Amino acid sequence: MDEKDLIKDAKKGNQRAFAILFQGNYSFLLKYLIKVTMNKTMAEDLAQETMTKCIEKIHLYNENSKFSSWLISIATNLYIDQIRKNKRERNWQQTEQGIRNLKWHLESRNEEWNDVLTVLGKLSDDVRIPIVLKHYYGYSYDEIGSLMKVSPGTIKSRIHNGILTVRKELKLDEQPERDSKRERATR
Repeated sequence: MDEKDLIKDAKKGNQRAFAILFQGNYSFLLKYLIKVTMNKTMAEDLAQETMTKCIEKIHLYNENSKFSSWLISIATNLYIDQIRKNKRERNWQQTEQGIRNLKWHLESRNEEWNDVLTVLGKLSDDVRIPIVLKHYYGYSYDEIGSLMKVSPGTIKSRIHNGILTVRKELKLDEQPERDSKRERATR
């Protein structure tokens, strides 16, 4: 059965079709949410909530986009809603501890972790989410703007400024500057 048939059956209430759809998309969704939330427990909770919301709203899926994209839009909106509900400031130490725990967890399972993910974890959600969607998942500025309910220009600006911050944190822009200073000093 292909995905379109599964979706049609799921819309008719076929629980087996739902199970196959979820099984095929759960890992992808969870990996996305881990990158966005930088918190494994929260990502798992949001993935479950996304699947629940999907069951409730499957009749609204119009098949204009991929099913996985629809799941990402639900997950992103749920995460943004949760952040709005918890408007408390994130404590820097809690963020650092969460990043260390996530890094340890991934490395203990021989999964990839790099310095970029550490720096991404320090960015605000409204900057991290567009960067992850653009550079890890290939979404366009228009698609990201639609998901986050802001203009594509705002998304482009957030991504640009976020990338500058990442480059600065990783000191990627300093090496050429040091090299050119050395060249001038040796002349």
